[in-house]
Amino acid sequence: MENSLEEIPLIANKIEPVPPPLSNQSTPTLSHRKCCTLSKNRPTLMGRSCSISQARESLDSLFDESYRADVEIHTDSDTIIYAHASILGIASPVFRSMFKKSRSKHQISINGVPPEAVRIFTRFLYSSCYEQAQMEEHVLSLLVLSHAFAVPQLKQECEYQLEHKLLNMENVVDVFQLAVLCDAPRLGIICQRFVLMSFKAASSSAGWKAMRSSHPHIEKKLLSSLKFEDHRQKEKLRKVNERKVYLELYEAMEALVHICRDGCRPTDEHNKVLKENQEPCRHEANKGLEPLLQHFCGCKLRVAGGCLHCKRMRQLLELHSRICADSDACRVPLCKKLKQRFMKENRKKKNNKDEMKWKILVRKVMRTKSITGAPYFTLASS
Repeated sequence: MENSLEEIPLIANKIEPVPPPLSNQSTPTLSHRKCCTLSKNRPTLMGRSCSISQARESLDSLFDESYRADVEIHTDSDTIIYAHASILGIASPVFRSMFKKSRSKHQISINGVPPEAVRIFTRFLYSSCYEQAQMEEHVLSLLVLSHAFAVPQLKQECEYQLEHKLLNMENVVDVFQLAVLCDAPRLGIICQRFVLMSFKAASSSAGWKAMRSSHPHIEKKLLSSLKFEDHRQKEKLRKVNERKVYLELYEAMEALVHICRDGCRPTDEHNKVLKENQEPCRHEANKGLEPLLQHFCGCKLRVAGGCLHCKRMRQLLELHSRICADSDACRVPLCKKLKQRFMKENRKKKNNKDEMKWKILVRKVMRTKSITGAPYFTLASS
């Protein structure tokens, strides 16, 4: 057997031995085709013994030779495919229901798909095998047939092939339509994400124009899902940026406690005032917070409310006072005074909107670091 004629069994990463072909055999053997390759977590269709391969070859020959066939499948272009009702009925409950109506020779018409796709589909019902080149050419037709005749193994394989190998910009719109019509939700989601990444190219394709004329409700569903996905991505980005702001506020609160408790240790390499046992400050926020605090203590405009830097510093001090657990012993300026003021105002106006905004801000800042136990800010008095 040549190396190019390689059989891929259903069991992942395991190649099964193939018996030599029979003498004077004119029909293609099983080794010329690939068996349905499923992922490891899906049920396998091929056995491990050589006898199963021989049984598959026998079924394959039975289909090719049409020995005692009692079913005629009429396709487009007046092509007739001969098959056996017992095998089709076992593989498909739809066929079984059709054959119950009569016991004589059966005639079935399958139109709307290429005759070769019908032949590949029927052969799969016999041996559960296919050729990869044929799968790539007729995967959409095979997906429709497997859904219409309730053959879940082939349907799963078509979805797998489209998801991992065959999905591209030219067929993504057609695949999405079939995913909706053939009840393949996972494949539909993958197509939505594919279209979202290249919406301009997908919306100008011939498949999109055909979908607009044939299935406008599917186009509406796709646009709605794309709009929702775009909104979800924007909302996700907004929450990431919001969390970043809350994290910066929390680090500023830590740096404020560190400045007032220990004094800021310079981090500039040109400012050599460290003692022998001292280490550079680990708080990055100290670089901008310490000058701002010094300005707040000496500014003359803050009394009249005309300094923007002082307003910013006062907001940070008020945020700290609302977080601090022990304002009586805290060394941060105005901590106790500000806490007493907002508690007094809170008793007067229980439904104050500004107070509600402060409470929400404090809760989100504290959640950013997932603090457990006593807050870090109680160490300001130690």
